[in-house]
Amino acid sequence: MDDTQAARWLRRANAVARAAMDAGHHPFGALLVGPDGETVLLEQGNVDSVNHAESVLAREAARRFDAATLWASTLVTTVEPCAMCAGTQYWAHIGGLVYGMTEQRLLQLTGNHAENPTLDLPCREVFARGQKAVQVIGPVSEVEEEIAALHRGFWQR
Repeated sequence: MDDTQAARWLRRANAVARAAMDAGHHPFGALLVGPDGETVLLEQGNVDSVNHAESVLAREAARRFDAATLWASTLVTTVEPCAMCAGTQYWAHIGGLVYGMTEQRLLQLTGNHAENPTLDLPCREVFARGQKAVQVIGPVSEVEEEIAALHRGFWQR
């Protein structure tokens, strides 16, 4: 996936995040882009503090699709997956990841918010401990500020 494709998919994931926010949830959004790089297989907004967009999407993807399809697919998410979500992606066998903004940047925006006790554990470190080489692209500077703006507005309420 090139930078132009990544930015396009991240903007769509940010629209999913906005819809989640408008429905009263935290503003996180994720997509599963199929092996062709053009087909969205699943979309998921954040549900709650333990049902993050990425982990819910990865569990549903593992239920619906075979491992070969998932390994050739890409999870696209607005914010770098936390340790729980990265682990769920790994176990679901999703071979690619694109994220827009780092978890560390999210922490700067949320501070010590009770609903988002951000872990300082980059997803690349989680994946590095595994036996499969998940391909990671992120952060994507072209859309990072658009994603940050949504979070800035939400967490500062």
